Formats: sequence, C-alpha cells, structure tokens
Amino acid sequence: MRIEVLGTGCPKCRKTEEMIRKIVEELGVDAEVVHVYELHEIADRGVMMTPAIIVDGEIRLEGRMPTEAQIRKWLGK
Repeated sequence: MRIEVLGTGCPKCRKTEEMIRKIVEELGVDAEVVHVYELHEIADRGVMMTPAIIVDGEIRLEGRMPTEAQIRKWLGK
C-alpha cells in the first residue's frame, strides 16, 4: 500500500503525516508513507487544496485533516 500526504509543509500537513504514520505503525500495516511537498507535483495529481491524502493512486481526502477513523478505514482496519 502506498499512502501519499500532499502539502507544502504547513502544520496541518505535518500533523496529518504524523497521524498516518502512527496509525500505520500501531496497526502493523505494510504501507509506504510519503510526503509530497512540491506544488507542481501536487497539482499534477489533480489536487487543489491541502492537506490531501492519496491511497494507492486514489484521492481520499482534500483540503482538511482526516480523522483517525477515516485513516483506519483506508487501511482496512
């Protein structure tokens, strides 16, 4: 599983990445978590507002932070 956090490094984007990494580790999910900071890369993925989350190529959330329940759902737990 590949989880991409898209955002330029604002506090909400950093917190979103931290939450995802924590839950991935907590659940023992085999997932690669990457943070995409570059605006042109974010725009190339069709995202206009950050933070945004892409799981296995599918945009799951855009323009706000996810809840822990949403993250767990994406991870299938």
